Amino acid sequence: MGEFNPMTIVAAAEVISDTHSHSDINVWEVQWAISDRGGGSSKSARVSSLAKAALSGGPPVHTEAGLVTLERALVETALSYSSRVQNETSWRRLKAGLRQDGFEVLERPMDENHSGWALQTKQPDVTLIRMLPSDVPGLDMREAESEVVQLLRKHGLVVADGHLSRAISAFQRGEWSGANGELRNFLESYLNEIAIKFGCDQMADSRQKRDFLGSVVKPPFLLTEYNEWNAGGQKTPFVQALLSRLHPHGGHPGLSEEEDATFRLQINLVTARLFLRRLDRGSY
Repeated sequence: MGEFNPMTIVAAAEVISDTHSHSDINVWEVQWAISDRGGGSSKSARVSSLAKAALSGGPPVHTEAGLVTLERALVETALSYSSRVQNETSWRRLKAGLRQDGFEVLERPMDENHSGWALQTKQPDVTLIRMLPSDVPGLDMREAESEVVQLLRKHGLVVADGHLSRAISAFQRGEWSGANGELRNFLESYLNEIAIKFGCDQMADSRQKRDFLGSVVKPPFLLTEYNEWNAGGQKTPFVQALLSRLHPHGGHPGLSEEEDATFRLQINLVTARLFLRRLDRGSY
């Protein structure tokens, strides 16, 4: 698995296409030694050839930062021209893809001595930073998403699979509200479907199904010792607290919709992977 997902690579190629002429792109292809894999008579063809070359791998290429992978060179080149495409779909798609890869795009403030972005001073206007440690097992968002989807389909959790698919699609389009709503439905749905698999009445409401998973199933699927579920409401169990966090009421001035949606996606994928692995192992 490469450092970036295919959507990120394609979006980076689109940003380069949006900001460069055919001649400019020819120069990049020569510098990166992929002129034999590039070309095309249209901008869409150039995007396709650049993306395919990056995704196919190959030896490191030369950049100002030294030798890097072709996919990294493509992404960093696109980021260096971000000030020209702030309102373009390609830029929104690139940022969404990078978030799913575990990266955040840190945008620099305006240069006080210039009328435009810091790019006008020949300095990069954005910095790519990793949101989560790369060497800690279980924190790779793409691996989490891939495994979650596989397990949902393996166990026939069709409703939850549909909600996750719509959440990710909305997230990629930058539709934060739509993504948030689908993510809450996703969490609720897979727990409901698991409860029904274990024999819970389909007509029971979602809270009753969670109670079923915590008290009726033997051994319990939701664990009291981990505060995932508690009888009688003496404590706020993790699952209920997460549902509450995913369904706040009212506005929250000062909080970035984009940042909040990214958090919701990440915590949902990690949580789902925990519970779906438990289901798959039969250790419930």
